[in-house]
Amino acid sequence: MSILLEYLLSSGGFALLSSCAVLWMIARPRSRAARRTVIAIVLAYGFASIRVVPWALSRPLVRDFHEFRRADVRGRTAAIVLLGSASFTVHQRHQKIAVLDRGGAGRVLEAAHVFRQFESSWIISSGGAAPGVDLEPNSVTMRDALIKLGVPPDRIVLESTSMNTHDEAVLVAPMIEQLRPDCVVLVTTDIHMRRARAAFRAAGLDVVPAISPDPLHSESRFRSFVPTTDGLRFTRDVAHEYAGLIEYAARGWVRF
Repeated sequence: MSILLEYLLSSGGFALLSSCAVLWMIARPRSRAARRTVIAIVLAYGFASIRVVPWALSRPLVRDFHEFRRADVRGRTAAIVLLGSASFTVHQRHQKIAVLDRGGAGRVLEAAHVFRQFESSWIISSGGAAPGVDLEPNSVTMRDALIKLGVPPDRIVLESTSMNTHDEAVLVAPMIEQLRPDCVVLVTTDIHMRRARAAFRAAGLDVVPAISPDPLHSESRFRSFVPTTDGLRFTRDVAHEYAGLIEYAARGWVRF
């Protein structure tokens, strides 16, 4: 379901659905239903591509969350759980290189920022690689970025086998028990935080949210009110989170 939803809310999904509707209209030129379908598809994807639309729809997901402040927690030591985002592994004949997407880069920056606010802390870099593909685990890509930002390698712990947020919560919980920190800080994007925090609560961990900055916040306001591929991508991410909340609740993977 998630894969189908992500495809439909993409430029490929728009091309497929609009092409089918146009072919229907060509085959049945007098069909009002065909013409209405074409109009509905164009309008739906047009609105979905305007960034302010998914921004408004995402408000229930981000309510009550704010940027991390040191006053949010007590204690001298912290375990900072950095949840994985998408990364890309580019292959050449003799070598490969992995890079973070904008969401992942924002999470890494926030984790490094939180790390510097404690006298002693660890960062658990969490996220596996897609099965059956020669990709670098997301945890490793994020670790390398953290080191570039000045985080000591010996303060980074890897969790490299998870495939989703539920896996991350279940696999990270025993790692937290071994580290025995004064507090646990969870770093992810704002729209993902509600589901992620609930998943970690279900795994027995009470976490302090630290939302990563919106990587598109500094872009022109004009782009928020016109159709863009970033707007459509944002709609896809918001829809994914609502669908994820429903799925996780049905499976008993969350505790609010």
